[in-house]
Amino acid sequence: GGDTFEEVLANRDLEGGDAEMKEEINEIGDDDAEASVVKFVNQILKEALARRATDIHVEPLASDLRVRYRIDGVLQKVPVPENIKALQSSVIARLKVMSALDIAEKRLPQDGRIHLRLEGQPIDVRVATIPGIEGESVSLRLLGQERFNLERLEMLPHIRQTVDEILKKPNGVLLVTGPTGSGKSTSLYCFLSVLNSEQRRIVTIEDPVENKLEGVVQIAVKPEINLTFAAGLRSILRGDPNVIMVGEIRDLETAEIAIRASLTGHLVFSTLHTNDAIGGVSRLIDMGVEPFLVTAAVRGFLAQRLVRRLCLQCRQPTQPTGEYLKSCGFPAHRITGPIYRANPAGCEACGHTGFRGRVAIYEICQLTPKLQDLIVRGATRQEMVRQTIADGFRSLRDYGWDKVIGGVTTIEEVISATDDIFDDEAAQREAVAGMVVD
Repeated sequence: GGDTFEEVLANRDLEGGDAEMKEEINEIGDDDAEASVVKFVNQILKEALARRATDIHVEPLASDLRVRYRIDGVLQKVPVPENIKALQSSVIARLKVMSALDIAEKRLPQDGRIHLRLEGQPIDVRVATIPGIEGESVSLRLLGQERFNLERLEMLPHIRQTVDEILKKPNGVLLVTGPTGSGKSTSLYCFLSVLNSEQRRIVTIEDPVENKLEGVVQIAVKPEINLTFAAGLRSILRGDPNVIMVGEIRDLETAEIAIRASLTGHLVFSTLHTNDAIGGVSRLIDMGVEPFLVTAAVRGFLAQRLVRRLCLQCRQPTQPTGEYLKSCGFPAHRITGPIYRANPAGCEACGHTGFRGRVAIYEICQLTPKLQDLIVRGATRQEMVRQTIADGFRSLRDYGWDKVIGGVTTIEEVISATDDIFDDEAAQREAVAGMVVD
């Protein structure tokens, strides 16, 4: 869940950013190498923040030192001076010094943090070094000190209503599912922020702690001293919590402790690596959790993906053919206004990409009585899918179409974000629901 920084600087004026970058980094020379390296590293960080990057990658190549930013989920190469390869060791060392890492250790991966301030805004940078045959590469994750709330998730009304109902419960488990980088951590932080009050004790166990939440006790996993998710969760339960957040359920031990915590009066949030919401049921059972415990404890599975948001300054209306819409499974009958596409040339506001920021799409699977019966009976995945459809379930892609109809994103973005589950699951769902006509 590494998309938490994106909105901090969403409204910054980015004009002239690239020009300034080129002008400053091209001043690097041999006369004052140390000062030049400091300036180069500072400028990389400053420019990444200005361009709303979530990650920076500094990667040694055979004859170059490549710098790339991940912006709106897409890697973009950054211009560097021709002679930067000669200063590769100094650049890497500077980043390691800033993040309090051992500059002499070049054989093993290391993790650290850099604390910055930009225009009064505190920024945490998570740093990871990886040794390679051309030298150490450094990856930096930019984490803003943000305000989290449900509004920023921009959930569609049905999803928002269901989540609100779960947050009002005194106990139970809500599991957020999706691949790495789909925004799961951001969603969890937003849920905790809604619940954060003087009347509740909230404790988290995370790997690592990505954002600091005022008033929340946050624990970082440290496997080297046996502080695992399971061990941390056990200690949390002895500390009189009302709400618990477990960064990820990776094994049976953690899953069982989390479920038992919910059954003893705690509200528990966590994440699972599954492609879709209903897959969360199978994942827990495959881990070894008893089906009756799943049905007794879990309030819902919330699956999510991130899609790029169209730049409102330069998006272009488009008229896809009926044939194209049908091939995509797009519900043409729901279109109420223009459909938009990204401007291929972009504009200054979006860095000439046509997109500016990202937005999440969701699907939620609640365990209704009939679905609970199927789970306890050991029903097949197909049977469970049919029941979710009968219960009014809508897929990630179907909710994504609402974002397309609303002018927020494109058809292609939704297809790309949900492609890993569409063939396996969503097509089957929509066929069962009678939504796809052969």
